[in-house]
Amino acid sequence: MVVGDPDSTQTSRTRLLFAGKTLFARNGYEQTSTAAIAREAGSSESQLIRYFGGKAGLLEAIFNESWSGLNQIVAEQVAEARHGRDAIVRILSLLIDTFSRDHDTAFLFLFEGRRMRGGGHEVLLSKGFLQFVELIDTLIRRGREDGSFRTDIEPRVMFAGMLGCAEGMIRERVLVARNHLPDVLDDESIRRTFTAMVDGLAPR
Repeated sequence: MVVGDPDSTQTSRTRLLFAGKTLFARNGYEQTSTAAIAREAGSSESQLIRYFGGKAGLLEAIFNESWSGLNQIVAEQVAEARHGRDAIVRILSLLIDTFSRDHDTAFLFLFEGRRMRGGGHEVLLSKGFLQFVELIDTLIRRGREDGSFRTDIEPRVMFAGMLGCAEGMIRERVLVARNHLPDVLDDESIRRTFTAMVDGLAPR
């Protein structure tokens, strides 16, 4: 690698991101050392520290880059939706498709996405995830205004219920796949269940 070569620098950073994502998903965050990540990436711990400040910074960068691309596609789906409730169903379908193709990303989002840091006093929530939460909150409020969501349930309660439903089914599917168990949670069954749940939040 040529020192000072911007392409080499970007390649080293990209390799560290990929290696971190792979090892965090395979072994878990706590069980993965910076030395193992550097070795997997064909890089060094000093490079990891230089780009990300440490293991926590690397995990945060993985989340931010993953959410950045996802949120862009989500925004396109929202623009095409008929109303707030339809937009949320579209987003869930998008997440199912994304996680079905990439179980490593699904595992990290679901099992490491709210990691405690700083001695357990601060929760690691990536900027991308916070943008996603803000978007869903906006869509719920839009649905209340356009008549596609009922107004007798607080938006944050509605958000927690929908997020819990979606995460629960996708988490179960990831665990089934990682443990090589029979998969009864196919994409379509998850969509149908989530859609039924969201439709139940329509005005009576």
